[in-house]
Amino acid sequence: MASIQIRKYRDDDAEAVREVFTLGMSEHVPSSFMHLLKQPLTQMVLMCVFCALMASSKSFLLPIMAVTLVLAGARQFVTYMFTSYIDTCLKKDLCHIRETYLEQKDACFWVAESDGRVVGTVACMPAEKVPGCLELKRMSVRRTHRGMGIAKALCRTVADFTRDRGYAAVILYTSVVQTDAQNLYEHMGYEKIREFVVPELVARITNFSLIEYRLDLQTDTKKD
Repeated sequence: MASIQIRKYRDDDAEAVREVFTLGMSEHVPSSFMHLLKQPLTQMVLMCVFCALMASSKSFLLPIMAVTLVLAGARQFVTYMFTSYIDTCLKKDLCHIRETYLEQKDACFWVAESDGRVVGTVACMPAEKVPGCLELKRMSVRRTHRGMGIAKALCRTVADFTRDRGYAAVILYTSVVQTDAQNLYEHMGYEKIREFVVPELVARITNFSLIEYRLDLQTDTKKD
């Protein structure tokens, strides 16, 4: 088994970090598409299209083709949404990792390295909406290196960093379709605080929700 090293981010890790993040986020397209298909509104639209064309054409072929095209369009739409989100992240903090995480107080970015290759990432920074907590961000592990305890080690790294800085808890947000991530966090002791639908119109229509998790820590008084 290859040895795994958790260390702070270096500038020459930038390309590998962006690759790990992009691949990890892209994996959620199929599950997000399935989530979309399970929504009552989606099913109603597909049924209406099928029935309307069936009644007007008196043929099975046209409605089946139309529904197939609608499904293909929906899949492309989901892909587009994830691609847009990835591009936004790559242009924001993941384009300025040192400035965003390493040069800011109580923030950090780590990578998991195996045989000289970056195979996982995680970061944290003070939570904007939850005072006294750090927020775990950018957790991702290459598919080829999962099941080796890397994600757990990255979680513990953030927890230790948070405890050392005197913060009360770690919080994080993950989506409803990221079931593996949910299982990991719950296994690591995180408690589900709430689930809420993303305020953007598209997310509200598709009922795409985020889940907030919290890991309470025993800490000393917050350091200056």
